Amino acid sequence: MKKTTTFLIIGFLSSLSLLLAQSSVPRPEYPRPQFEREAWINLNGNWTFTFDFGKSGNTRRFNESKGFDRTILVPYCPESKLSGVEYKDFINAMWYHRKIQAPANWADKKIFLNFGAVDYYATIYIDGQLAGTHWGGTSSFSIDITNFVKDGNEHDLVLYVQDDTRSGNQATGKQAWDFHSAGCHYTRTTGIWQTVWMEAANPYGLKSAYVVPDLDQERFVVEPQFYGLQKGQKLRVNVKDGAKVVSTITVPAGDNNFAVVPVKKPKTWSPESPFLYDVDFEVLDAAGKVIDQVKSYAGMRKISIEGNQLLLNNEPYFLRLVLDQGFYPTGVWTAPTDADLKRDIELSMEAGFNGARLHQKVFEERFHYWADKLGYLTWGETSSWGVHSDKIEAQRNFLTEWEEIVVRDRNHPSIIAWTPLNEAGKPGGEGGRQYDRFVRDLYNLSHRLDYRPVNDASGWVHVVTDLWTVHNYEQDGNKLREILTMKEDGSVFQNGRPDEEPRYSGQPYFIDEWGGIKWVVGKQFAENTWGYGEGPKTEEEFYTRLEGQVDAIISIPHMMGHCYTQLTDVEQEQNGIYNYDRTAKFDMKRIKAILSKIPQKK
Repeated sequence: MKKTTTFLIIGFLSSLSLLLAQSSVPRPEYPRPQFEREAWINLNGNWTFTFDFGKSGNTRRFNESKGFDRTILVPYCPESKLSGVEYKDFINAMWYHRKIQAPANWADKKIFLNFGAVDYYATIYIDGQLAGTHWGGTSSFSIDITNFVKDGNEHDLVLYVQDDTRSGNQATGKQAWDFHSAGCHYTRTTGIWQTVWMEAANPYGLKSAYVVPDLDQERFVVEPQFYGLQKGQKLRVNVKDGAKVVSTITVPAGDNNFAVVPVKKPKTWSPESPFLYDVDFEVLDAAGKVIDQVKSYAGMRKISIEGNQLLLNNEPYFLRLVLDQGFYPTGVWTAPTDADLKRDIELSMEAGFNGARLHQKVFEERFHYWADKLGYLTWGETSSWGVHSDKIEAQRNFLTEWEEIVVRDRNHPSIIAWTPLNEAGKPGGEGGRQYDRFVRDLYNLSHRLDYRPVNDASGWVHVVTDLWTVHNYEQDGNKLREILTMKEDGSVFQNGRPDEEPRYSGQPYFIDEWGGIKWVVGKQFAENTWGYGEGPKTEEEFYTRLEGQVDAIISIPHMMGHCYTQLTDVEQEQNGIYNYDRTAKFDMKRIKAILSKIPQKK
């Protein structure tokens, strides 16, 4: 009895110390809200680091470091103000270090080191020993470190990062290829830029669960994967509406065993009513004991295409999206706080948008969580710029990273389409053939991984696509209407030349970049500040131009939605509805009245 009491006290004190430690770190919230375990430790906070411009750290045995000479605040990148470093030049290599220790009550668990994102190539060492590697600057990854930290001692965690922005072999998005930000390229991101955490799971616990909503048949279909299997093991899935259990099903555990969970008279998820079911996953051993628990949630909603219509829950739905690049003045790619992620969505909705095209960046999972909670539609994109699509190594890197992105985010009901590429051009000759093959591989891979429609390339050259998207920044509404109106022969405006892409064949048609009207409130960001077209002379002229363009777009019969450029200014690009610091530029009631317009039903 005394031993049991002592063990409980030690366990309580250990949990209390973890809670106190995590309350003092930046971005303390659990980073993966759709797959949440109780046993975790946030590793954000002060790490030591050193730059390695000569890439000589391996020779100098930096992997065995006990600590470097400079300090950085993780998860903010070294280019950011919040990191405490704010180094703006190119960083081709750097090293991080911190101490880690697994709690005593994790002794019988598998232990994972998780990274939200590290740009770009990461090598992980523990006590000088290689623990794992990862390619990809925007996808999340886990390293099983059980055999390195199970002894209860303190250990040296070292992370080596390489980031060759100008190589053409890695996706960089809008990161500047020159020293200065210019045009639509901005401050770079290197190294850790999302939360780092340790987590414990049962060796036979749940590794992942792909949850597909089936509205027509009133059910969720769950495809689980496990870390290990033993005889008699089972998976129990509980679907709840608040405190009420709506449905429970128990199935034999297996990586090829699906759990089909019926949900009678389901409540649907939509921007008008973003209802979410709570989902509890429980892994049971042969005796029926719960050996692993994961908390999640799911939305019952359907995305489908009928002819040229995009349907949400079997009804045509007009998209009013905004281009969101996800940059922050002090954090670059990293939101200063979780509240900033939520606030960006609220600002967008206050401006009249019902969703966003997440542009040239993979947003962290907490953003998608808030989109799910608030009822905010998104197109999942990636940072495709920087990849030379006719280079085999670049294609290999991109396909692997894209697969990880889709698999990570495919359970979020707010994501309604995938857009792997943006304004992708088609090289001539053999390069063009390689481009065609690359895009087809992306399209097919996306459909093998998930059920959502795929927009192969936003604007410019399509190869095979479920959505037909174009970009046009004509500032005159009447001219814009003339450009975008379907011709008598069924042809439409295309960014690519007829010899570059197939003929439009009746897909849902969107102008997913338009507007970009420059308007500067106060001082310009820099001498190279810009926006599309000649900026209005007065604020009233801005409203008139904006409304003229909206009226033109919604008057076009075959137009299924639009995406305005953009939500906020980003450094020198000052065509946002809001300033870079998220303060309002306009009378937002007037802006919302204009951007909330939808086509009149006939």
